[in-house]
Amino acid sequence: MFKLVGLIASRRGQQLVRYEAVRCASSQSFMMNLFSGQLQTTQLFPYPDVLSEDQREYLQAFIDPVNRFFTDVNDSKRNDEASHVDERTMDAMWELGVMGYGTPVEYGGLGLTNVQAARLNDITGGFDLALSIHAGAHQSIGTKGIILYGSVQQKEKYLPQLATGKVFGAFALTEPSVGSDAASVKSRAVLSPCGKYYILNGTKIWCSGGGIADIFTTFAQTEVVDPETGEKWDKMTAFIVERGFGGVSSGTPESKMGLKCSVTTDVYFDDVKVPVENVLGEVGNGFKVAVNILNSGRFGLAAMLSGTMRACIQKAAEHVTTRVQFKRKLKDFENVQEKLARMAMHHYVAQTLTFMVSGNMDKGSTEYHLEAAITKVFGTEAGWYVCDEAIQLLGGNGYMKATGLEQFMRDMRVFRIFEGANDVLRLFIALTGIQFAGQQLKGLQKALKSPFMNMGIILQEGSKRISRSIGSGGTNLEQFVADPLKDSAKLCSQSIDQFSQTVESLLIKHGKGIVERQFILARIADSAIDIYTMACVLSRATRAVQKGLPSAEHEVLMSQAWCVEGHNRVQQNILRIKSDAFQSNYQKMGQIAKNICDHQGVAHTNPLEVD
Repeated sequence: MFKLVGLIASRRGQQLVRYEAVRCASSQSFMMNLFSGQLQTTQLFPYPDVLSEDQREYLQAFIDPVNRFFTDVNDSKRNDEASHVDERTMDAMWELGVMGYGTPVEYGGLGLTNVQAARLNDITGGFDLALSIHAGAHQSIGTKGIILYGSVQQKEKYLPQLATGKVFGAFALTEPSVGSDAASVKSRAVLSPCGKYYILNGTKIWCSGGGIADIFTTFAQTEVVDPETGEKWDKMTAFIVERGFGGVSSGTPESKMGLKCSVTTDVYFDDVKVPVENVLGEVGNGFKVAVNILNSGRFGLAAMLSGTMRACIQKAAEHVTTRVQFKRKLKDFENVQEKLARMAMHHYVAQTLTFMVSGNMDKGSTEYHLEAAITKVFGTEAGWYVCDEAIQLLGGNGYMKATGLEQFMRDMRVFRIFEGANDVLRLFIALTGIQFAGQQLKGLQKALKSPFMNMGIILQEGSKRISRSIGSGGTNLEQFVADPLKDSAKLCSQSIDQFSQTVESLLIKHGKGIVERQFILARIADSAIDIYTMACVLSRATRAVQKGLPSAEHEVLMSQAWCVEGHNRVQQNILRIKSDAFQSNYQKMGQIAKNICDHQGVAHTNPLEVD
């Protein structure tokens, strides 16, 4: 985001009059513009179709070998019971090349694009989530920082080892007192008197692969000095650390609910001498490095769970098609049909978001932070929903280990927590979008201070706001979609206009205080998620219709149903935001939570009044 301020000076007598013409932040992101009521569709329509014929053939060459690996070599139950991946299985993965799927070819990797990597993750997630994370933590976050920010020398030294040398990489960020607040890490790196290395000390927790990794991307506070003023302060810096540097050790593997074969440990850095050439990126730029590593890989979690959802739906469909109760097959009952339909819709939406984001990344987009966050939030919650419903449809059979659904459920539960807890990502979505909208509103406010010099801005913004308020001349997505989807596009357009109008009124009412209104922010985020999912399925289903795909009719049905329900949810959330009764209820819930915390448990609810 940026703000361009043009200063125009004119002399009237002895007085110098300054006018500010403000052009507010511009963005190609559909979501960023959504918050200020601007329609930006370059990253939405048409649905990205980025693979060349050669890239399709290259990807196709991996699909059968990867499937055979999971059916003939890997044993997910054995991995789970042993909390370990045996050497034979790991050797096969290295030989297959999937441990370096995102590493450029010149460094020994497969060089897959983001879309190709998403398809690979989709396959692996349908078989074994734990092994997918075992490999993904190494590649997606353990190696990604060097790919994104490494110098030529760093890439030449480390990437071949990480791609084919059977050397594991790990991402070490979280600390005992630091979870989602990544910028406040306590680990510290002090430059040596000779200036040749940093002395690194600190503790990192919950490192996937931390017990077996030899190369770590980690983060610590370093002292930076303003070259002009000499002022000193601490900023986070990223480092590449080798276990062989000395002073690097790991704790015992954590005993976890799921993802058991993906070994998770604490990592300790005790007076580790890290050469200055192992700073990743620039000194003091570590927060940006960490955030972009996570942003660039978030779609991969949804990709994995897309495969998991597909497997869950297949098991559920097989069961309800053959199971007879009350002299009828389960598939003939309406409540069963509703469950299957909703499961399919959630899978379709999550898959759609995954390939929308990864496709735009491959097209060169650098403005996908909100979209990636939404994909992670929706995909991980959809995965949980679909797996839970599959277990419900299978009844007692679903609860048994034999179906594999209980392992899926244990393995996926943490997806809503790591790489950005969904609760925090909701605040990120809402506050980032609101900040952008605030810049737009600030531009209008400044223009109003010099109305004659900025009449064009005022008239344009005023007419836009009036149109939204009376429901005419507002957002129009109908022009972008296939004929069967025009009514659905109208619902999405109405949601966009109501949403941006609500955001504007909240900014005017609360100003900077909106940061503390987290009940409201969560509803803003949920509305934004619903709108983005509606827009994305409209784009994808339109592509299916235009290409005459065999799935087109099915995609249209799912998109139509999703837009009706998404629109209704946006309406409900906006009502909650605006309603005084709901605002009062939020305050009651805050007091209830305070009572519970004050009493460290359930407060004053003993039904018998007997201890």
